[in-house]
Parts: sequence; C-alpha cells; structure tokens
Amino acid sequence: MTPTELAEKLHARDVVLLAGRLLLSLIFVHEGLQLSTHFEGAQKAMAALGVGTPLLVATILLQLGAGLSVALGILARLGAVGLGLFCLMTASLFHTNFASQNELLHFEKDLAIAGGMFILALSGAGRLSVDRMLVGFAKGTKIVPPVEQHLSMDETSLPV
Repeated sequence: MTPTELAEKLHARDVVLLAGRLLLSLIFVHEGLQLSTHFEGAQKAMAALGVGTPLLVATILLQLGAGLSVALGILARLGAVGLGLFCLMTASLFHTNFASQNELLHFEKDLAIAGGMFILALSGAGRLSVDRMLVGFAKGTKIVPPVEQHLSMDETSLPV
C-alpha cells in the first residue's frame, strides 16, 4: 500500500484520536520516566508530602503503564479511566491551595486532563491503535475495519 493510498483510507477522526492520545499520554509517560530515573529524589519529595514508597512505585507504574496504554492504543479505555481518576485524586489531594495561582493552575489542569481521559474512554482509541491491528490480525481481515458511527448518532455499543 502506497502512502497516498494509506492517507486516503485514514479518516480525520482517526488521525485526531491518535494525536489526542499521544498528547494526553505524553505528560504521564514523561513524569513516570522522570520519577523512575530520579527515584531517590522523588522518594524524598513524596515523603515530605506524606506519600510512602509503595504509593510512589504504584504511581510510577500507573503513569508508565496507563500512559503507554493510551499512547499505543492497547486497552486505551482502561488506561484512560485509570489516568482520569488519578488526575481527579491528584487535584483534590495535592492542589487545593487556591490562594496560590500555581496550585490553582495545576488543579484546573488536572481536571481538564481528567475530562479528556474520560472522553477518550468513551470514544475509544480509534483505528490507529495496536488493539485495532490485533483484532484485524486475529480475524484474518484487513487492518482497517469498517467505519464506526459516532456515539452522538445513537450508537448503543461502544467501539473498541
């Protein structure tokens, strides 16, 4: 398949979903890598906030695992829900000093990212995802499946 033929088969919705997934996951993958590569410093900083080592390790695993899940489109709905809930908890536990403009900004940012993650959880990863390719291979069909309807068109079942 030539690049032109591939471009014709891709729909703007799928490209936008891929770009959105990559943008949403970037902050989590980056932060997970930073925490894991600077573990001792992160451990001390988290201890000062009352967060123990087991929770720090769980945070790193969630950020890396769910972040890559969203980016690659492997169980992206599950990863998006996990990261959305993580953002809500982070906002409500660590960014509640609204007298500080910086804390208010982080609170609002976490809420916005959670909203994006919940929308992704409803829409699914789209056709440009590892899950979609695996389904195509498992069925022995082409990688590009039939066009999905949007949820706003009264679809009752959620696409993968």
